Amino acid sequence: MSNKIKIPFNKPFIAGKELLYIAQAVTENHHTAGDGPFTKKCQAWLEERLGCRKVLLTHSCTAALEMSAILAGVRPGDEIIMPSYTFVSTASSFVLRGGVPVFIDIRPDTLNMNEQLIESAITSRTKVIVPVHYAGVSCEMDMIMDIARRHNLFVIEDAAQGIMSTYKGRQLGSIGHLGACSFHETKNIISGEGGALLVNDEKFVERAEIIREKGTNRSSFFRGQVEKYTWVDIGSSYLPSDIIAAFLYAQMENTDQIIAQRNLIYSLYMEILRPLAEKGYIQLPFTHTDCRSNGHIFYIITRSLKERMALAQFLREQGILALFHYVPLHSSPAGKLYGRTTGTLEVTRKVSDCLLRLPLYHEMKEKDVRSVAGNIKKFYKCSD
Repeated sequence: MSNKIKIPFNKPFIAGKELLYIAQAVTENHHTAGDGPFTKKCQAWLEERLGCRKVLLTHSCTAALEMSAILAGVRPGDEIIMPSYTFVSTASSFVLRGGVPVFIDIRPDTLNMNEQLIESAITSRTKVIVPVHYAGVSCEMDMIMDIARRHNLFVIEDAAQGIMSTYKGRQLGSIGHLGACSFHETKNIISGEGGALLVNDEKFVERAEIIREKGTNRSSFFRGQVEKYTWVDIGSSYLPSDIIAAFLYAQMENTDQIIAQRNLIYSLYMEILRPLAEKGYIQLPFTHTDCRSNGHIFYIITRSLKERMALAQFLREQGILALFHYVPLHSSPAGKLYGRTTGTLEVTRKVSDCLLRLPLYHEMKEKDVRSVAGNIKKFYKCSD
């Protein structure tokens, strides 16, 4: 049987006027560098839809997290509490400032950081808590914010996967002091590479602009607040091209339809695979009642690493690409070097071994979803 992939894991897509807007940026606006008209449109859209005090578009979610580490004043030896089951940028952005990631376990239902373990991980050196909203499902933000208030800590939301998901009616990324989201081509709303820093505390706004503009007060200059701009702080070049923003703005115009389509695919997977879960073959994603999810990832959790590997290989033989996700950061070479671990992280280890992400992309057809789910049922020799 051919191993040619017929149903990929992800597929970048055009939602509307992306190519038209890119041409407009070049031929009409004559602005392809950062902070052009489309960048400002994207930022205004995000501020309105997410309810943030200020949004600054960046060239990646990693860049937004790096900026947040500077804004939070992370210095060598400061500790940053986060889950081990996350992407490397969650940790490396703080390690760059000398921070020490403190890895805690995740919940077995949502796969988010276990909020019950946060306080036992706090020491006199703790500076920041970083909740990561896995698969677009929210962490328990009320409890996390309460812990942060009582211990005088910053909360920086890693909402890379959380665009347009909510917790008790509030948009993910808008609840902590700062947030970061991603527009990488694997996300729901895409620009190839891209991200945004979400500023929810007024005191960070001015310095965020300076850090993003290489440490200069250039933004103040263009607003006429200073006669010339100069170097005033640390920073780097975190701006995306306005061509990237042009592509992104066209996606933003179609956001509601994009999210609705992903949730339809998600719901169909749930419907077809539920019998397997009821028989104990697999675990399906869980979304608590306080959260409205954006349908970012559909995963299953198998009973063992061996089973997951066999299932992934079986699907590949059918032309279907399904992927595992993170290697836990606490077990990685850099994680061992730069961070420390509290607790056994048993749930993290189990999930890392057994989680398999299924294809889910905007242009995926119902027949493709049924093919993926049907082949999973075939693997388990289960029929309706």
